[in-house]
Amino acid sequence: MLNAKAKVNEHATLKAAAHAPGEQPGGAGGNFVGAIIEAKGLEKFYLRADGGRIPVIAPTDLAIYPDKIVTLLGPSGCGKSTLLRMLTGLARPSAGQVLWHGRPLDGCLPNVSIVFQSFALFPWLTVIENVEAPLEARGVAALERHKRALRILDAVGLDGFETAYPKELSGGMKQRVGFARALVVEPEVLFMDEPFSALDVLTAETLRGELLELWLSRKMPTRAIFMVTHNIEEAVVLADRIIVLGQNPAAVRADFAVELEHPRGRKEARFVEIVDYIYKVLTQPAVEHPALGSEKPAGAPAKYPMLPHARPLGIAGLLEILAGRNGRDDIHHLARALVMEADDLLPIVRAAELLGFLRLPEGDAELTPAGRAFAEADIQTRKQIFRAAALEHAPLLRQIERALAAKSDHTMPKEFFLDVLDEHFTDDEARRQMETAIEWGRYAELFDYDAASGRLKTPEA
Repeated sequence: MLNAKAKVNEHATLKAAAHAPGEQPGGAGGNFVGAIIEAKGLEKFYLRADGGRIPVIAPTDLAIYPDKIVTLLGPSGCGKSTLLRMLTGLARPSAGQVLWHGRPLDGCLPNVSIVFQSFALFPWLTVIENVEAPLEARGVAALERHKRALRILDAVGLDGFETAYPKELSGGMKQRVGFARALVVEPEVLFMDEPFSALDVLTAETLRGELLELWLSRKMPTRAIFMVTHNIEEAVVLADRIIVLGQNPAAVRADFAVELEHPRGRKEARFVEIVDYIYKVLTQPAVEHPALGSEKPAGAPAKYPMLPHARPLGIAGLLEILAGRNGRDDIHHLARALVMEADDLLPIVRAAELLGFLRLPEGDAELTPAGRAFAEADIQTRKQIFRAAALEHAPLLRQIERALAAKSDHTMPKEFFLDVLDEHFTDDEARRQMETAIEWGRYAELFDYDAASGRLKTPEA
């Protein structure tokens, strides 16, 4: 692999040569100008029995241009992978269209490959046979596909492992095979769906560096990369452009260029500023933040407020840690100190903010007086504080508590509240909302839940 400075210089030289006067960025055999893939009004929704819609992805416009790494960030379950699948043609949009070199995707096969989170290798095939598989499916002659597979295996550092089987490989090596299999068809756009999330921290960091090296040195036979990730620092390390999605429904909340040279130092002021900005966008879904580059306005607020999926004890742990840090700390510093990914920490932060225990000024997490009181209280007092906060700030908890109080027997079937949630969420999200509400309600001693009968009841009942 090249050293960092050498690869930056080589990348600059190659780009200058590729974009000589009179030429436009383009790939194999053409002076193509503009986006490789473009989404116009792309939308995903599900129909309810009454004909209404449950929106998953709001009408979205975006484009993928040559010579760019684009990363897509957003809360867990917001629709990142669904959007990726629609861009590649694996899933059909409910509305809008995807253009491939300016032409509708319907009826044409885009030259793309996908690297998934799971390694998805054929266990009965050797490494080289796994890499040759997509070429064989395309009818490439045996000798040619063998040569191409050998070249790409050498590029990703798997020379010498051609005859090994997947069971003989570590997780990092299996994902290298996944990269090789995706690249051997020489895709115009390489799509990656959280490709490093199944790996340990050190292996993931190594593969990120190797991927970036291959890209900068132009050893990758691809013109653009589009990657879904939940790791904010990973996005800032790799991307030329970052798109941040909101949720319920998914909508573009920020879309900006990362104007930092490679290699990027995680402690550099601008790097930290970008990370903080993304944290603010993700943790303050109701706030329209000043633009960083070309941020777009946040989507319309949800008709029914969403409960962040966080456990009360996780919220308590976060508040205790902040209390030990003078009541305030930078969110991404907290994530690194706790060795947590954004998808794990952000729901806890959002839950604490919703309950009025945290404020989020300038990308920091700061205890409110209620949050400090909770962190310093004994168990029973914490339950009382949590109960008051839940009734004040969580409409679903308040609705359940009032409905139970109004019934003569103080019990209600869970299905009643699921029917209410189904009007605003998908079936899966409605169930998750109900599970979170039950967990919060039990902790706060607002109500009990009998799983056998599927009924909620007040503790007195």
